Amino acid sequence: MSGKDVRQQFADTMLEVGQEDPTLIVLVGDISHGVLQPYAKACPGRYYNVGICEPTIISMSAGLSNVGWRPVAHTIAPFLLERSFEQIKLDFCYHSLPGNLVTVGSAFDYSNLGSTHHCYDDFALIKSLQNTEIVYPGSAIEFDTLFKQAYTDDFLTLYRVPGATHDVEFSASDLELGKITKVREGTNLTILATGPQLQSAMDAVNGLVADGWDPEILYAHTVHPIDKEAVRASAAKTGRVITIEEHMEIGGVGDDVLRATRDMPNVFVQSLAIPGRFITEYGTYREHCETLGLTSEGIQKRVAEVFHSPNHVF
Repeated sequence: MSGKDVRQQFADTMLEVGQEDPTLIVLVGDISHGVLQPYAKACPGRYYNVGICEPTIISMSAGLSNVGWRPVAHTIAPFLLERSFEQIKLDFCYHSLPGNLVTVGSAFDYSNLGSTHHCYDDFALIKSLQNTEIVYPGSAIEFDTLFKQAYTDDFLTLYRVPGATHDVEFSASDLELGKITKVREGTNLTILATGPQLQSAMDAVNGLVADGWDPEILYAHTVHPIDKEAVRASAAKTGRVITIEEHMEIGGVGDDVLRATRDMPNVFVQSLAIPGRFITEYGTYREHCETLGLTSEGIQKRVAEVFHSPNHVF
């Protein structure tokens, strides 16, 4: 996986938007100072390091939103979301205030720091709250395009910034907030990928084709709300859907796809995700993906296990 770092694009986008919009204000939890210095210098008085006080960052951001600012709260995922969940629920969502949460440390990106720095349940947490949306940009252009589309809307928007990127090239015209992007047409299998796992889906195509599958690949850069119409249209055509995501099985995209298709006869859905346990082993991001089956080989294996063959009758 390659391409411009999404975290750097976050900083570049803040600089561009901040110079155009005097209401944009960024609050951080003692991280990303280096990449955000151009923004801090260009937008004096609109960059604050609140320190390792994540619930305070959320409360300050909600207060700023309430008086007309466009706040961006940024730090590591488990600290901004799990530690500060009550403040997100009450200060933002109870009052239906808009705002922007930008996290790093997606799932197990901070693999070398152990499970204290992991966050596998962020989608589930934010989806449980009203007036929210979730963007999971797997490339720099996705963050830039989707942030500009969403940051002034009426929702609290989570942008989950991953450490890895995929190699699929998109143009800004390919990306619309809330809409799934179809990356490959297919006939008898739907793979719905999120984040960097789009690369695993694309890498699995040749092996799946060799086994008789013609996979349709959908990409959900907007995780919540899921694009139900696109999911249902593809499922109606292929009859078999597998989702792949760096999120726990409970509350992930797989659950949303099951709900979207539960009234469709002869549609079978499977999920390839993080099991409901802490990943206590230490290793690299890639090693965790391999252990969990979040790879092209993992997709091929799961398809063979649950769907057997294109001619299999359930």
